[in-house]
Amino acid sequence: EVQFVESGGGKVQTGGSLRLSCSVTGLTSNDRAIGWFRQSPGKEREGILCIDREDGTSISANSLKGRFNISISIDSAKRTVRAEISRMSAEETGVYFCGATTSLVACWQHKFGSWGRGTQVTVTS
Repeated sequence: EVQFVESGGGKVQTGGSLRLSCSVTGLTSNDRAIGWFRQSPGKEREGILCIDREDGTSISANSLKGRFNISISIDSAKRTVRAEISRMSAEETGVYFCGATTSLVACWQHKFGSWGRGTQVTVTS
């Protein structure tokens, strides 16, 4: 069973930075990619960041170009993905979920096999 521990949500000021962390255990060889997606009230699910846990290749939403960092670390059977997004805006308020899937393409299409409970992020002025 894949298990997720997400952290880093809460309140962020407009223009400030959001730091997210997702620790994952129980991954199988089919779980090649780990990613974050956002669910905001009245909006469709939106892919934020995805990373290939084998080679570190990452993709991001166009709106994040130039203002994000993502990394993955390995500690025994646990994979931890850390992401930092700067210059946050109110439109980025929502629940951020961490999930695992078979590839970067599947991650970007929100085709996750498993995901965590999510962490609420509220961007305030």
